[in-house]
Amino acid sequence: MKIVVTGATGLVGRLLVGLLRECEVEIRAVARSSATWPTGVAGFTADLAEPAKLLPVLDGADALFVHPRAVGDNAGKLLALAGEAGVRRVVVLSAINVDDDPAYQPSRLNGDRNKEVEEAVVASGLPWVAVRSSSFATNVIGMFGAQVRDGAVVRAPYGDFAEALIHEADLVEVIVEALTNADLTGRRLRVTGPQSLTHEQQVAVLAEVLGRSLVFQEVPAQAAVQGMVANGLREEFVTALMNRYERGAGQPAEVTDEVRRVLGRPARTFAQWVADHAAVFGGVFGGVR
Repeated sequence: MKIVVTGATGLVGRLLVGLLRECEVEIRAVARSSATWPTGVAGFTADLAEPAKLLPVLDGADALFVHPRAVGDNAGKLLALAGEAGVRRVVVLSAINVDDDPAYQPSRLNGDRNKEVEEAVVASGLPWVAVRSSSFATNVIGMFGAQVRDGAVVRAPYGDFAEALIHEADLVEVIVEALTNADLTGRRLRVTGPQSLTHEQQVAVLAEVLGRSLVFQEVPAQAAVQGMVANGLREEFVTALMNRYERGAGQPAEVTDEVRRVLGRPARTFAQWVADHAAVFGGVFGGVR
């Protein structure tokens, strides 16, 4: 089986390439810039603003993974080429909030075009699967990482805003299954972590797993906006993020059992994710199960 992976140097793409290597498939990894690839991976440097240059990569491929940030506004052209090249299956990464008002989707301001790319995949005429992911647990590193490393007080707005954070390893395993299992064709898989955890509860988990005395302190939204912008985040992005927090504050996050249904085992907990990434927070171990 030959699989083309777009966005192959990003978090999801890099892990996907690594996991596919264990599946005895031929991997064609596509990235904007040159990279060093593991043995057995054919790497291709290509700007997806010119999808026609990918025709040799798509030729003879059985499946295509489409990363919305990598593909952007060129999804339609890329998928038309995939159809011409004989690609028989397309899996697109999407988001669980893809149908929300764009004002509540801050990731769009970072270049994610989840809705447009998912719609292009569905309209392509090729067999497809959409993997609609909840927020990545890795976002916690940007949210709390520096504060956890530097002290005992962790500050954030909307302490009662909850998310069902997904471990990136679970997400990638679901994508592999979607690429290789025809039974999932035509499905929109809403994948989440197994728990709805508020910002305050996330900090409590960090404290427990890391063996730290951490105190959560809620700060006003406007103070958080000023701090984030001062640290280099675009005001438009921060505004959309606060809109999302405000709308969801006090409500549990959607939790699905999709990971278990697809993989035959429960999704990894946030505590497991923290243990696996303990070093990022100044910890010295990983592996809590």
